[in-house]
Amino acid sequence: MTRQERAIRTRRTILEAAAAVFDERGYTSATIGEILDRAGVTKGALYFHFGSKEELAAGVFAEQLALTLPPQASKLQELVDSGLVLARRLKSEPLVRASVGLALDQGAVDLDRSPAFQMWIDQNAQTLGEAKERGELLPHVDVTATAELLVGSFSGVQLLSQLRCQRQDLEQRVVVLFEHFLPSIAVPAVLARLEVSADRGERLLAGGGDTEPAGARAVSGS
Repeated sequence: MTRQERAIRTRRTILEAAAAVFDERGYTSATIGEILDRAGVTKGALYFHFGSKEELAAGVFAEQLALTLPPQASKLQELVDSGLVLARRLKSEPLVRASVGLALDQGAVDLDRSPAFQMWIDQNAQTLGEAKERGELLPHVDVTATAELLVGSFSGVQLLSQLRCQRQDLEQRVVVLFEHFLPSIAVPAVLARLEVSADRGERLLAGGGDTEPAGARAVSGS
């Protein structure tokens, strides 16, 4: 294994350990010592990659956005796909769960100085902006305001799902969110072609997101 490969692996180990500790203890209660014990690395190795606990939190959050999904014919479908995949990953990946928990933890990160929530909003705003350039959005849609609304709505939905059933129904709740959200922003011709289904996130992660399953639903504005 090369030095670069070892560094990449060490960084990932530290992030996964930090995510697990943040998820279990919360940002304020988590300590660097606990993260070091969980990761099994030296303090020097940790500080080589991350200068502080806040940088660790930002690194955990960035991992939520790092996954590249297959391009789709519609940018709005890509927006839907990112939400459904995030819902699926929240159920199965501690690192992603911790990233959302950190975004909602007021003690975790100073949002005036950190990219936490803004990274998520910016990613959605970029996709919505490209959708608008392609004529997929209704004329009145404000891209930034819509991105902020979607991020806020998703955050609330996932929190409710966590409190009710440990996110077991999260994918279906996100489907309902999109079914209410999309008709207010999408032109009818695009809306009719969007696939919003509870199993789409799982299929995308498995590499089957370009196939439409039997019974897949398009969103209707009626």
